[in-house]
Amino acid sequence: MKTLGIGLVGARYGARMHLANFAHLPPGSAVVRGLCARTLESATALAQENNIPFVTDDFGALLARDDIDVIDLCVPPALHHEFAIRAADAGKHIIMEKPLTGYFGAPGDTEPIGRHVPRSRMREGAMRNAEAVRAAVRRNGVRFCYAENWVYSPTIAKMRRLIGASKGSVLELRAEENHSGSNSVYSRDWKSNGGGALLRMGVHSVGACLHLKQWEGEVRRGQGIRPVSVVADTANLVHSPAADRARQANANRWISADPIDVENWASLIIGFDDGTRASVLVSDAGLGGLNTRVTAYMTDGVIKTNMTANDAIETYAPDATVFGDEFFTEKLETKAGWNRPSCDADWFRGFAQEITDFVGAIRGDREPRSGIDLAVACIDVIYAGYVSAEEGRRVSLS
Repeated sequence: MKTLGIGLVGARYGARMHLANFAHLPPGSAVVRGLCARTLESATALAQENNIPFVTDDFGALLARDDIDVIDLCVPPALHHEFAIRAADAGKHIIMEKPLTGYFGAPGDTEPIGRHVPRSRMREGAMRNAEAVRAAVRRNGVRFCYAENWVYSPTIAKMRRLIGASKGSVLELRAEENHSGSNSVYSRDWKSNGGGALLRMGVHSVGACLHLKQWEGEVRRGQGIRPVSVVADTANLVHSPAADRARQANANRWISADPIDVENWASLIIGFDDGTRASVLVSDAGLGGLNTRVTAYMTDGVIKTNMTANDAIETYAPDATVFGDEFFTEKLETKAGWNRPSCDADWFRGFAQEITDFVGAIRGDREPRSGIDLAVACIDVIYAGYVSAEEGRRVSLS
């Protein structure tokens, strides 16, 4: 098989993570041949670090190259649907970081849009964007690889096998992610990110729950188990009266989240067509480093997964500088005291496995485990959740 030429778009955290995992692929399977970023300065700096020969700040120039087969989108969510459609129309396969898309404003919207635009109108706009990407992918016959790493985590893979080995049913899934705030400068406002913690973080938990119920249905009854309804609540906890009181007492300095018009906490319940439920809890107000968990409560067992704060290694340090610059876990406030550093964060969280599957799917002309249908379904569930939180009612899914 030919070596896939990758065109990477973006030069920040997501792009660096993808580059690290492309580097672990078998020789001859894929190579990053071009890099596009908002500024030539940032693109050139990252390209030089990784020996990427072509650099540009013009996305069209990247699409025009015959030696590039795949566009890997690691850009802010507001650019996702437009760039994906352009890539598909250029005949390029697509790898895209989550989320697929969202609502980012329209002419005439009062800003900040998160405080003024009804969530029902946002949902309509987000779904138009999502369906436009799906239509472009199908129209052009390209592969769409949705970078939902939880689907590829070894812990979720083992959960799938355990569910398959049992004879019972999954009655409830509980998925959780929390930490003290996003690395992204685009995460604070709705017009850049398309939502707050429910979209940015909840897309992982929602994606994992939808994936597991789809898979369970295929195994048990020959067709996936569909989500049919959503109930949700959202809040901006870091700008609450409780947080203000703590700030006045100098006891609120560790949480870095500082949203403008998005939520930093959300709780969501998904109803499925087999009568079961999934509950999702996400927060940008959780100290102690990144925490990611999924639990399956079954009729004949319980399965708990932990993708980050596991105890394979434990450390104690009387001072935060004892272990120097060695990586522990994302978003950890201090290395002092007892801690649980990750052995291999990319492997535990599924980043390495997703890149391997994406390259294999494109080269082998097959669907990846995480593709366009899961990406669209996540937007449907999450934006129904936004409507539910604003209107105080259960929302049916399309």
